[in-house]
Amino acid sequence: MAEALRFRNDDPVEEPAVSLDAFLAQDSASAVRIEAGDDPRRLIPHLSRVKLVEIGIPRFRDGRCFTSARILREAGYEGEIRAEGDVLVDLVFFMRRCGFDSFAPQAGLNRADVDAALSRYPHVYQHAADGAVPIWKLRHG
Repeated sequence: MAEALRFRNDDPVEEPAVSLDAFLAQDSASAVRIEAGDDPRRLIPHLSRVKLVEIGIPRFRDGRCFTSARILREAGYEGEIRAEGDVLVDLVFFMRRCGFDSFAPQAGLNRADVDAALSRYPHVYQHAADGAVPIWKLRHG
């Protein structure tokens, strides 16, 4: 596993993430791992005790991770959402827009490439979990 990237100011969660089913079966866990195919909406009633949601990305072609992060952010979750697995630098910008704020890639990501990807587009075209104002709204107030 390569070095993690984190875009948060709070302390990292040290507790290992448990599966969604294990998390729901106990009251003491505060870190949960969502796999492709898990329904993140099952977490919504428990968001007050969740400190970390780790979302597994087995292959870059599987876009369900984007939906999972956005569902959690739209439900009001403000804790850490970490992408773990096949994270590609080309997708980090879009993953940040959907609500990911930390990344644990299988292969290393060059920090300069990540910074370039995050600053490549100065404007966005739609609302997302990151709260950026779409360019059409900037133009037409």
